[in-house]
Amino acid sequence: MNTKKDPATRIQELKKFGEFGDVNPSISDSATFTFMKAQTMLDTFKGETEGCFLYSRHWNPTNKYLADALAAMEGTEAAWVTASGMGAITSAILQLVNSGDHIVTSRTTYGGTFAFLKNYLPKFNIDVTFVNISDLDAVKAAIRPNTKIIYTESLTNPMLQVSDIPALADIANKNGCKLIVDNTFTPMIILPTDLGAHITVYSLTKFINGKNDCVAGAICGTEEYIASLIDVNDGTAMLLGPVLDPLRSSSILKNLHTLHIRMKQHSANAMFLSKKFKEIGLRVTYPGLPDHPDHELMKKLMHPDFGFGGILSIDMETFERAASLMEKMELEGVGYLAVSLGYFKTLFSNSGKSTSSEVPEETQREMGMSEGLIRFSVGLDHSIENTWEIIKKCLNEI
Repeated sequence: MNTKKDPATRIQELKKFGEFGDVNPSISDSATFTFMKAQTMLDTFKGETEGCFLYSRHWNPTNKYLADALAAMEGTEAAWVTASGMGAITSAILQLVNSGDHIVTSRTTYGGTFAFLKNYLPKFNIDVTFVNISDLDAVKAAIRPNTKIIYTESLTNPMLQVSDIPALADIANKNGCKLIVDNTFTPMIILPTDLGAHITVYSLTKFINGKNDCVAGAICGTEEYIASLIDVNDGTAMLLGPVLDPLRSSSILKNLHTLHIRMKQHSANAMFLSKKFKEIGLRVTYPGLPDHPDHELMKKLMHPDFGFGGILSIDMETFERAASLMEKMELEGVGYLAVSLGYFKTLFSNSGKSTSSEVPEETQREMGMSEGLIRFSVGLDHSIENTWEIIKKCLNEI
């Protein structure tokens, strides 16, 4: 594990307050900004000024407060926030590739990301090779002279493979390409930049915001890279325009300050349920369990203060049994049958028919995804023991 300050302390040490001494930074509810000198506006268009704001599609002070906090958390030089996680993922990738380039990626990944890589990028003559990201020899073998990106998730969705970020970063560095890591499942638990990743992306919608009341994303990287993203002439984020509303930035920033507390509780509850599922003989996947194939790797990569995360899965073998269990759990108050994750209530869904439905069934089978797989995003329940008793009752009724 790295010896740098933990991410919660990095955020805590930020000194940001409002223009009138507000304990929360002020909200800049404005699309455009004034200049007292015409030359300053010209210099700002060229990216040659400090502390000047031009237009909120480029930068907004409230968005920058959030971006600075995320950069502090990740240990990157800079960050930029977007209107969705997919806005972050697609912008981060498109900034680095041109027609004729190649990407190596995990075959196990969020369905929207899979669809973008598999179905959308070929329109621009950008080729993508999908591999088992845990097989480093397969990753190396997939690299070509025109490979520009290795893309993965810290903890893959929904199979919960742990990506060996230092090893993948080494492969990327030796081949002159960039490693992009989606860290949505494991904020604070894993710090991709500290482990060698070049760029980290997030869906802020999930654990970081934690309220499921907005959609947002983030890209964290070097100052040079973030500046390239928002360049007025050829910056992908600037030209495609996935800008986040500043009112939402403000609320996410406030929620960010409780993330360390929430991640500990999500992790503790997920560990409890995983052990209980295992005790009754269900096939459960959770990186905190010693029998998880990547358990030891996770221990090497993670910050131990925040646990193994709030995501687990169980295999009910068939879609029908999975559906029956989820419907009963919702009726009994365990949580909600819903997509997404990171909410204070437990959310569960059948991945193959929901968040991974973009992945062809043949590919789902290749990656070992059962049609009865239920992904749980475990909530912040105070009495997880009581929640387990309800789940056990539901299991006994199907």
